[in-house]
Amino acid sequence: MTDTVRILMCPPHHYDVDYVINPWMEGNIHRSSRERAEQQWNQLYEVLTGLAAVELVSPEKGWPDMVFAANAGLVLGDRVVLSRFLHPERQGEEPYFQAWFEANGFTVHTLPKSLPFEGAGDALFDRAGGWLWAGYGFRSELDSHPYLADWLDVEVLSLRLVDQRFYHLDTCFCPLTDGYLMYYPPAFDAYSNRLIELRVPAEKRIAIDEIDAINFACNTVNVDRTVVVNQASDALKEALNERGFTVEETPLTEFLKAGGAAKCLTLKVTEPRRDTPKVSTIQSRVIHLEGHLLDSGLVNRALDTIITGGGSFQVLNFDLGKQRQDTSMAEVKVSAPDQTVMDDIMGQLIDLGAVSLPREVAPAALAPVVQAGVAPDDFYVTTIYPTEVLVGNSWIKVEGQRMDGAIAITRAASNGSDQGPVARCKLLRDLQVGEDVVVGSKGIHTLRTAPSLKKKTDDFSFMGAGVSSERRVELVVEQIAWDLRRIRDRGGKVVVTAGPVVIHTGGSEHLKSLIQGGYVHALLGGNAIAVHDIEQAMMGTSLGMDMKRGVSVQGGHRHHLKAINTIRRYGSIANAVEKGVLTSGVMYECVKNNIPFSLAGSIRDDGPLPDTQMNLIEAQADYARLIEGADLILMLSSMLHSIGVGNMTPAGVKMVCVDINPAVVTKLSDRGSVESTGVVTDVGLFLSLLVQQLSKLTGQYTYI
Repeated sequence: MTDTVRILMCPPHHYDVDYVINPWMEGNIHRSSRERAEQQWNQLYEVLTGLAAVELVSPEKGWPDMVFAANAGLVLGDRVVLSRFLHPERQGEEPYFQAWFEANGFTVHTLPKSLPFEGAGDALFDRAGGWLWAGYGFRSELDSHPYLADWLDVEVLSLRLVDQRFYHLDTCFCPLTDGYLMYYPPAFDAYSNRLIELRVPAEKRIAIDEIDAINFACNTVNVDRTVVVNQASDALKEALNERGFTVEETPLTEFLKAGGAAKCLTLKVTEPRRDTPKVSTIQSRVIHLEGHLLDSGLVNRALDTIITGGGSFQVLNFDLGKQRQDTSMAEVKVSAPDQTVMDDIMGQLIDLGAVSLPREVAPAALAPVVQAGVAPDDFYVTTIYPTEVLVGNSWIKVEGQRMDGAIAITRAASNGSDQGPVARCKLLRDLQVGEDVVVGSKGIHTLRTAPSLKKKTDDFSFMGAGVSSERRVELVVEQIAWDLRRIRDRGGKVVVTAGPVVIHTGGSEHLKSLIQGGYVHALLGGNAIAVHDIEQAMMGTSLGMDMKRGVSVQGGHRHHLKAINTIRRYGSIANAVEKGVLTSGVMYECVKNNIPFSLAGSIRDDGPLPDTQMNLIEAQADYARLIEGADLILMLSSMLHSIGVGNMTPAGVKMVCVDINPAVVTKLSDRGSVESTGVVTDVGLFLSLLVQQLSKLTGQYTYI
């Protein structure tokens, strides 16, 4: 027996499965045999007394899980960090374990009551490096890890658990003598698996299969070269034997019903100190959320983002407001295992468009562009929301706001004098050597007080990122018509993005009416909408279908090519209009009413028309030029072009997406703008109703 190893256990005299606090307990309420549990515990006790000195803590009635002594606390030398149980069902165990530690000469550290940490179930010392592996995600909070580093003078490496079956670290992770590690990789997120692989050499890692994992093979007691386990497959036993370990199997099936096995039933209380640095890589930042947090679901999305990103949070302050119209405010402390994870989380929080960092943050980190068209690593990816950047001591508003760009910092000069830094949102391809780019997420502030992000009394209620096929289309159209009328009358700008479905569904006549009425100030689309509009104007068909009779025309499948060929003969759509060849249609009205249009080509285009821009980069730039200054963008059954336009449109521009496919309008709504809405309906019907409503508003019943 090795006298220097002391293990604490608690007899199972009051053990039972009385409640459900982990997946293993489900279906096992009061189905455990006390007699078999006593027998299996005694067998484990006999095995361990041959390997170490086993000490007992008295079980207490009413606390059936006290038998799982691993959760009493975390011991290193003469210090112990007492557990703070997450569930009330186990919190009553804490004073009994504390009394035992104090009676045995340990210095006891206690965490804040609101900070869960479940002892050696979620914290295991590496047997070679001496650092502490600490788990979080289900029972223990990440914010407890800096306390462990400070109180125990040890380096802490944080591992996030993602499989509910393995709710404690010791259920799926077992450091072994000489630096070996037995673990179940699917129980951890990608970050944690990378961290494990960085610290433990490949030849020392023993990755187990699921069958061993669910038999709690990792929930093992390791003393020197002996591992005591509930059950292990032949393959796992062979792998351990090859590395010089002896496997002792002792059935613990009654305790598996509560989610525990050999390791859970024991706590090693002789952990020698090692000379390791006191290190915690935990990063913490405080974010400020403001707006209609509950109505918009913003607070839920923000907190979910933190958790799914691998972090944890603490709500420091929450002010709901007193009246319905009041905005609410929350201050949330965000914690992450290291700076890389923190940057990822913060980037996602800023992407929500409702996160404002305190003004006391550090200036934005900048990195130079060393290759034209290539951003530095970890560059901040922009969103649609108005943004400020802290450069030096000054907050600078970012110009040309759009999503999926980088923030480039340059120096503005006028008459030979330095006018200070300028921040501009730029696509990656437009970055130039000599510019600096914002990297990371520090010193970035998204503006929630911008007028574009506030609900106004004259804004329509449908402008709320809603998508529904159940709402009455007529009511939505009425509100859109009022908005179009106001924009036109005050000299505003409406941009239409349209697909060929507009022509196929008979909507061209209505779109023509909008252009004639002064409600359209730019038209965006692809080669197809122009081709089929011209085909209909010249031959009365669209994709070879007679638009009046709804039947196929003999040889009609060639009509679109004939239309393309005719326009190519005259060099442009405008030339065809001028020569009297094209005398009607949407494109005709654009030319006659001086409405600029841009046709972005694709690999599938026939012809294409001479007006179609086949250089994608130039087409994107043309789109961006035409939507600049837009008050409203009407997206009509063109998924790819609508998404492209949405990506280059800043917050504050209202967007209406009309499509028969709910997935299309949902995609546009998901970009996060509060000014976007989706209308799930036939685009031809929508345009017809819109023109009728506008006619009523203007008193002109000349509906076509």
